[in-house]
Amino acid sequence: MGIIGGLSLALLQVVVCTPSAKALPLSPGDRIRVTILDGEEFNGTYDVNIDGKIDIPYLPSVEVVGKEPDVLRAELRSMLINGGFFQPSFLQLSVNVVSWAPINVFVAGDVFFPGRVLINEKSADRPDEAPVTVSGQYPPNRFLSVALKSSGGVMPTADVSTIKLIRGGKESFHDFTGIFTGQPLQDVALIAGDQVIVQATEKVNPLIVRPSPITLAGVKVFLSNLTVPATGNAPSGISRDATSFTYGNRFSQAVVAANCAGGTRFTNAGRKAILVRTDESTGKTNYLERKVDDLLMNSNNDRVNPYLMPNDAVACYDSIITTFRDVIKSISDVLTPAALILNVWNP
Repeated sequence: MGIIGGLSLALLQVVVCTPSAKALPLSPGDRIRVTILDGEEFNGTYDVNIDGKIDIPYLPSVEVVGKEPDVLRAELRSMLINGGFFQPSFLQLSVNVVSWAPINVFVAGDVFFPGRVLINEKSADRPDEAPVTVSGQYPPNRFLSVALKSSGGVMPTADVSTIKLIRGGKESFHDFTGIFTGQPLQDVALIAGDQVIVQATEKVNPLIVRPSPITLAGVKVFLSNLTVPATGNAPSGISRDATSFTYGNRFSQAVVAANCAGGTRFTNAGRKAILVRTDESTGKTNYLERKVDDLLMNSNNDRVNPYLMPNDAVACYDSIITTFRDVIKSISDVLTPAALILNVWNP
């Protein structure tokens, strides 16, 4: 399904605006405070147990996971009245969240690093704090967008219009197209154990290949230009800035950054570049060879000039060389992507 076109009416109804106006659902590890007027026996601060329940004196264990605080408040009220502890007209009850815990969720599908991710984790430079006396804290890192970002971000082929969320065996679909178009959307609050699945399309969508809250900010690419006209990476002008690219840059931009284009030597006219890429899921290394002129003249062609991905390697060389010894020396003296290519050719 296309990222913009082809959305069904049913899917559009799932999409609402901006962060949810509802309270976040509770998850194991969350800390809540129960306060009852003239009910000191029940008052206290409670942590949600690993089984998703809280234990309040004189009441059976209360299942709270996945429930919003107002829903829990209504259930506690019913339990206290039905148990004969309070008359309805005299029961004054409040339920407030004291702190939101880090949670583990599972992300699969078309993301760079699928697997279990921990979100809403406390910063390492902030020591554990004693329970606070205020309530209503807002956890900005307990949302679906954060889980996607923590998984390395969605890939260029991801279908962000139908991101699947599975909770307690129930599926829901969420459209995150607005992140790239500027249209309002609703992020989704997560609880521990949620599963997120990003489905893939059959082609790259240029709309989503750029920095965003659910994609990479940048990529690190290894560059090499070790034959004519450059004799080393230093003369080529390859630096830290030249090897760190904003997500959305293409093969040709790495070639230019490596000083592979231009110059006065006649060999430049036939220069070629090789893109070496390793599939993280299979470990297989592939390479793509292109003429420098073709890259520059077909800069928007996804097949000729693909987008750069994390840990890509780009090597430049001359198709017309002065001596074979120069090329062999470049390959043997420095561990470069060219060495990887030799391994591919000679397994």
